[in-house]
Amino acid sequence: MPPFQHLHQKHVLQTVCALEAVILRTFGPEGGQVLFTRDNGHSMLSRSGTRILTALRLDHPLARMMVECVWKHSGKTGDGSKSFILLVASLLRTIYTAASKDPNGSQVYNSREAAASAAARRLADQMLAFALEKLDDLIALSVTPYGLNLSAEVLTASAQSSSNSDGVHVETLLASFFRTRLGCAHCDFMGELVCKMLRHWSRKNDECSPSDKIGSFQRSSVVNSNGCKSNTSSSSLQFLNDNFPALHTPLSGFPVTCSRLIEGQIIHRDYATHYHGNHQHPVKAVVFTMSLQPKWLNAGDMLEIGSGPHGKSIMHFSAWAESSLEHIFATLKTLGVSLLLSAVKQSEAVLTLATRAEMCVVECVDEDELALFLHLSGVTAVSDYRGIRPGHIASLAFCRPMLLGAHRYVHVGYPDSKGTQPCSVIICGLGEGQTDQYAGAVQDVIRTLRTTWEPLGASVISPGCVIPAGGTFEFLLHHALLQHGRSQAVSKDVAVVCQLLADALLHLPRRIHSHKPRDFLQIQSRVWNFCRNPFQSDGLLCELEISEANRGEKSSQVDTKSGIYCLSGLDSVSCKYHLILAVLQCVKSLLRADTVLHISTKLHPKSPKPNNSSEDED
Repeated sequence: MPPFQHLHQKHVLQTVCALEAVILRTFGPEGGQVLFTRDNGHSMLSRSGTRILTALRLDHPLARMMVECVWKHSGKTGDGSKSFILLVASLLRTIYTAASKDPNGSQVYNSREAAASAAARRLADQMLAFALEKLDDLIALSVTPYGLNLSAEVLTASAQSSSNSDGVHVETLLASFFRTRLGCAHCDFMGELVCKMLRHWSRKNDECSPSDKIGSFQRSSVVNSNGCKSNTSSSSLQFLNDNFPALHTPLSGFPVTCSRLIEGQIIHRDYATHYHGNHQHPVKAVVFTMSLQPKWLNAGDMLEIGSGPHGKSIMHFSAWAESSLEHIFATLKTLGVSLLLSAVKQSEAVLTLATRAEMCVVECVDEDELALFLHLSGVTAVSDYRGIRPGHIASLAFCRPMLLGAHRYVHVGYPDSKGTQPCSVIICGLGEGQTDQYAGAVQDVIRTLRTTWEPLGASVISPGCVIPAGGTFEFLLHHALLQHGRSQAVSKDVAVVCQLLADALLHLPRRIHSHKPRDFLQIQSRVWNFCRNPFQSDGLLCELEISEANRGEKSSQVDTKSGIYCLSGLDSVSCKYHLILAVLQCVKSLLRADTVLHISTKLHPKSPKPNNSSEDED
């Protein structure tokens, strides 16, 4: 194999089209699932784009580069991995077709291929620059007026008021997400489960004031990274996303309909000592981040202890360590502590003294779970066993063992004077892989909602805007780009960019309706007719039709209020905006690569796991 390889247009397009061919099998409402078999004989059945791309063994650096771009985008928005691949492929085909027709390129470069490559890179740069400057304005003027702005306060509403229109649309948005990710069978159930969890934590965060960093946990700030003030729901969603590994418990061997919310927090460790059964009533707990028994000397070594009026005192280290431990447990007993949570493994001497004192010990607790415990209980961890203070003692409503399947955990509850108890979610699935997929989908939909309500800097796009699914966003933006490109105020280069981006966008609705091409033409015609006569109705959304279409109906529906023909479900406008920008940045990076260097030593970097999944390598 030569030490280096020049990349041509056909290499980039072939690589992207190979990924597109895999993703196409799962795309759209009629998409199926992909079955993968691992080396250990286990199988994985999934229609999640991120999981499918993770399972592929990709040798070509361009393919790995593109998948990394997908990971980055889906990690932020939680959705759009399949649309990402399809849109990149469509843009590359569109750009290459236009670049090959450049009449002036061959006069500057030595070959027609070099000229086409340079023209393609120039078009990609122009498209990204145009999107960064004008895309949000076009979406705000030509897309969001036909959508619906969901109030972020809908998540703080009580369950009794969930019948309001915004609540129904949030459930529709969630069900739409789960339908494309998990299928139609359980999309409504999962949407309702997530709604309950969101409302619960929104009310909980309403009652709490932002606090400073506790241990390794940083409470979500009321100011986001763009410098904009976040609303209550946005802060709650950020909190849930950051702490999701500690807030959910996967349970295999049960149907997904057994998934449920449970009050308090589940510590995913078992008791290291005997459970005394007296922790059903309010208990006190303390968190240690270090071993209680010093280990800097070996047993039998001599330790010099200070000096006094009678000279120096010498004693065996083991005797001193035992005396120190007894003093620690005497202090804990005085403070009424009956539960010890430890980030590290404790010695047998510590466990023995804890058993004698009728204290329960849970050791090797995950760092994220301890950070959440400290935040919810409002205490700090003990880093120096010589300085245990009342500020380290947490008051719990209860502490009891919990048996979930074949696993034993510790279940703790927190007292709350206002009646809102923190909650965790148990996510069930028939198999381990299926359970992990359900858990990943729940965290992804939280990210999607966070992106939907997150303010976009100085952007004019309204937070919380949603649009009917099925290609409505692409049709509206396609029409807006064509109108903008035909304006006399824009240059010829901008007109070309608008035309190319508009043409590439239509690839997504074409694939959505690939099984029914007539639907594509009907929806496109209706949307364009509506754009030409925008005053014939109040908007694209009709609450009754959309909500009813979401209740298990997969066929296309006509919004009688606006005449718009659309698939059931809703799309987030903000997520679509992020998708287009991320795709254009990826296309620019792909076209900038022109050489592959082959090295003799194989590098095996650990692939990042999507959605904080704990699944083994596929």
